[in-house]
Amino acid sequence: MSDYIIDVLTDEWIRNVSISISLMIAVLCLGNFLNTSFNKLILKLLSSILLVFTIVSLVESIVNDKWNVETHLPLQLCGISQYIACFIAFSPKKKLIFEFLFYCGISGGLVSILTPQITHYDGSMYAYIEYFVSHSLIILIPIYLLFYSNYTLTRFSWLKVFLLLNVLMAFIMPLNFMLDSNYMYLNAPPEVENPLIIGEWPYYLFYLEFIVLTIFYLIYIISSLKYKRWW
Repeated sequence: MSDYIIDVLTDEWIRNVSISISLMIAVLCLGNFLNTSFNKLILKLLSSILLVFTIVSLVESIVNDKWNVETHLPLQLCGISQYIACFIAFSPKKKLIFEFLFYCGISGGLVSILTPQITHYDGSMYAYIEYFVSHSLIILIPIYLLFYSNYTLTRFSWLKVFLLLNVLMAFIMPLNFMLDSNYMYLNAPPEVENPLIIGEWPYYLFYLEFIVLTIFYLIYIISSLKYKRWW
């Protein structure tokens, strides 16, 4: 198996991005017409769908002897966000966990949808759909929480999550060297063309620090607007 890359602005890319974004917007619009109880139900449904996909993918990789420690640990940014999103609708309210999911899930999920690289692609329709569903949900769930579950972002949450992310990176980078892995793409850039990747290793990491901090701050600024008044 090898990674499947979808080139930007191809017909396949336009179709997948259009469907993903349209469905996310549709669900968010639906929430505006529901009361609090129904919105909680929708959140649990979204998390449950993601949990089912996560379990099925894990079981499938183990049963088919594809799972390995070098590539299947949930240590990619989207992988960490995915596990949080699976349970956040069922767990007690934890602001830091929500803020981490909000910034990392939205930024990581959006980059993954806009620059798709389906790892360990076996050619199945399930793997194809699972990639876009899971990445769409790690974007949708934190936004839905912000809109309809009384979650809020603290003033410097963007900086706090950025610092926390750097702490995680400090542990994951040496682990990559030990396992010969590439979690969070800290030891090699992704294969897909990504405008956020500037230069070769390790120089692109320094640029990414500034880019990620800027993206987190922009997410905070945009999220501070009154979205509910837009529809």
